[in-house]
Amino acid sequence: MAYLLAFVACLFLSMVSTWYVRNFANAKGWIDLPKSDRHMHSIPVPRLGGIAIYFSFMTVVTLTMVIQYFWGAASSLHVRTMVGLLGPALIVFLLGLFDDVHPVSPYWKFAIQTVAAIWLYAGGYGIHKLGLIHGEQVLGWVYCLPMTILWVLLITNAFNLIDGLDGLSAGSALFSTLVVFVMSVIVPNPLVTLLTIALAGATLGFLRFNFHPATIFLGDSGSLFIGFMLAALALAGSQKAPTIVAVAIPIVSLGFPILDVALAVARRFLAGKPLFDGDKHHIHHKLLKRGLSQRDAVFTLYAVTAGFGFLSLILLQQRKAIALVLAVTGIGIFLGVQQLRYQEFAELLSALQRVTQRRQILANHVAVRHAADSLNECNDFRSICQVLQRALQPIGFDAIRLQMLNPNGFSPSSFQPLCKAPDGSLLFSWSPRGVGEPPWELRLELATNSHERWGYVTLIRMSDGEPLALDVNVLTDGFRIALSSAVDRASTRLEALGQNEGDVQKAETHKFAAGSMMD
Repeated sequence: MAYLLAFVACLFLSMVSTWYVRNFANAKGWIDLPKSDRHMHSIPVPRLGGIAIYFSFMTVVTLTMVIQYFWGAASSLHVRTMVGLLGPALIVFLLGLFDDVHPVSPYWKFAIQTVAAIWLYAGGYGIHKLGLIHGEQVLGWVYCLPMTILWVLLITNAFNLIDGLDGLSAGSALFSTLVVFVMSVIVPNPLVTLLTIALAGATLGFLRFNFHPATIFLGDSGSLFIGFMLAALALAGSQKAPTIVAVAIPIVSLGFPILDVALAVARRFLAGKPLFDGDKHHIHHKLLKRGLSQRDAVFTLYAVTAGFGFLSLILLQQRKAIALVLAVTGIGIFLGVQQLRYQEFAELLSALQRVTQRRQILANHVAVRHAADSLNECNDFRSICQVLQRALQPIGFDAIRLQMLNPNGFSPSSFQPLCKAPDGSLLFSWSPRGVGEPPWELRLELATNSHERWGYVTLIRMSDGEPLALDVNVLTDGFRIALSSAVDRASTRLEALGQNEGDVQKAETHKFAAGSMMD
């Protein structure tokens, strides 16, 4: 009954205080203008909603503690709790409130949040053991404190990052808060139960004004405070749970904001961009680009958050299913990220595929280098074509085209097996499908030993369905030089043969003329 009263009191007080803060901020002109293309709103909106949430939450929690004290009832709330858990929460709230008025650099934000995390750990709320690795063994502060700080920074800023659509951050926080509440009821933890139900009421009351179209925003004061409280309550609520579950449940239940942060960090790292620069490629932005409205995108992400919460509660009841739950979660994340079509991850996947194809790439490079050695021994076009076909066909090329800058006037039959194309170039194809308009070509300049330009060779590929397992630099170095020399020798040989045939024909003509005169 006490929990229900706390929820209703926070809900009512949050609605009233949010209404008042919104009207007061509008009257004072404390509004957020849509300055950036990342902003989804088109009209000025106040962003001090965190004040209403913090005020309603702290008021109800403080009154509950006072009432229980004077009634002599057993209470989970005491000074140690207020100082150790809600003290650092106040620091984070004030940090966000100051940032709403005067922007704070990310480094100062992380520094102050780190202080709050250290305070939280010193108050007895932190990571103390990892059942997945060390079983029930309690780890030292050298390991636990950095992990606690990392967890607090991750979750606190995660809810700040997803605060990009009306009602998204507050609604997702509401689902996550309810999951922690249910966990604290099943694994009895009165302190966490009271704080989570109060936070849920305060968040729900604010959501009435924050849902699309929003008339007030959370601001950093709200998103940072809610994120910090969820990080702290998830740690406090998991302390009495079985160790292996204590590790998995907070991670899975807060899966959506964690996923968004992980994707943002990975994207910016792969793209070579600063990690703290904002962009329009968060999950909610991607859903909008797929054609969803703001409401549809928010409801979709509510469902995702609820799905993560459901999986985390399964872990609480079925501890042996942790491997299955994590596998389902991983597969779902993989398929979902694929649907978002991040170009950075597409390139990363392509790079991984290139790694798996490294053996084939090495084999192709060796084949090209062997072809360069063979070309050094060629002095006619037939042998040149045989070497090129033997080396390039397994790689995926279908034909070659030679184009001379200064045609020597010889008949096309002199260049066999090359055939004369309509454009005057010489074509040799080994593709059974023939050569039409190729999707792409690689054109290399051919120059003689005297650095005179002989012409060009074009490597033709009729299919671009599979990536080319070859570094094109291998073709532009020794291979191109060897091919240029071979073509130059073959051309010189043709000219020599043509000159000899001309001398023989001229001698026969003189002989015939002399015989006629004698007659």
